[in-house]
Amino acid sequence: MTDVAHDLPTRNMEVNLGPSHPAMHGTIRIKVELDGEQIVKSETEVGFLHRGFEKECESVHWAQCMPYTDRLNYVSPLINNFGFTRAVEKLLGVEIPERAKYIRVIAAEISRISDHLTCLAAVAMELGGFTPFLYFVEGREFLYDLIEELTGARVTVNYARIGGVAYDLPRDFEAKTQSALTKVFALVADCDKLLTKNRIFIDRTNGVGKITTAQALAFGITGPFLRSTGLDHDLRKAAPYDVYDRLEFEIPVGDNGDSYDRWLVRLEEIRQSRRIIEQAFKQIAPGPVLVEDARFALPPKDEVYASIEGLMNHFKLTIEGAKVPPGEVYSYSEAANGELGFYLVSDGSGKPWKCRVRSPCFAIMGALDDVLLRGATVADIVPIFGSVNMIGGECDR
Repeated sequence: MTDVAHDLPTRNMEVNLGPSHPAMHGTIRIKVELDGEQIVKSETEVGFLHRGFEKECESVHWAQCMPYTDRLNYVSPLINNFGFTRAVEKLLGVEIPERAKYIRVIAAEISRISDHLTCLAAVAMELGGFTPFLYFVEGREFLYDLIEELTGARVTVNYARIGGVAYDLPRDFEAKTQSALTKVFALVADCDKLLTKNRIFIDRTNGVGKITTAQALAFGITGPFLRSTGLDHDLRKAAPYDVYDRLEFEIPVGDNGDSYDRWLVRLEEIRQSRRIIEQAFKQIAPGPVLVEDARFALPPKDEVYASIEGLMNHFKLTIEGAKVPPGEVYSYSEAANGELGFYLVSDGSGKPWKCRVRSPCFAIMGALDDVLLRGATVADIVPIFGSVNMIGGECDR
């Protein structure tokens, strides 16, 4: 008797996910070719936002680039602020005040925690854990309250300045930070208990989306994604900046480079960020938060209103921009998703001649089709893509 099933013609199915899909974390499209439930081939398309961050920066003066950096990774905008100003300061050959360095570290680690909370919340929700999602997002709100008190805004903060930061720490900010972190970590502990040893969650993430250290390095992947493979590379240790070399913290690493390891690494990085913040508060000393240099730092308002020199300085900087010496520089820092780099070229005018950003999640997206998704199932796309923590604002090209 003939096996009818073998005689029937079959072909693979093509399915589109996105660019508007709840699990896509932004405007991104993944076209997958399926043999049953298994992914045979996938094609990822980024660039639906058409933001043009780099060209926007080349059309305004140096200080006006700051709001654009907010909108790269809008979950942790402070890290973007500091990364850009560090590149400009490198061109200028400027050393910022000690207190400003500590404030940048404190603000960056608060942002790192909020970024990781957002990623973990999304992964939990997309795998059916709505309660952990609410807990993680509630924790992020406590941190956004801190950021709002520090900067005056919750998301688009525009806080960094060339030569330091815009404002000093508010009164009682350390006590408020400790109080907020206590609430946050109570919620994190609950989510840890709910999911980390949950049989269903482990089955959905363990061994899913595996990548080796060699593969990750070949694609230029950094951050928690790389560290989940077992390589303890972190720019805060490998190439310390600000005051990270004075602070004690560990670099969490995984074993298997899968979605479950990426969950564990981010959870532990949250705890290490708390250690960093607590040490920074103990070490910070009084002092200025902005370099007094008329070439690029705006004068205090009382000078603007009371002296002709202050008014002229303010006018020149706001109309023409700071005259950054000609040259080129690449500056990098450890963002929540990995190495965030800014390549800047100055021709001596008041605006960047060339601006290029190395966004960490763009490199991870390069490995999505050939390594992470091939051979996986349709259901695996959700935890794999969630663990990438793709942020459309910085990934868009």
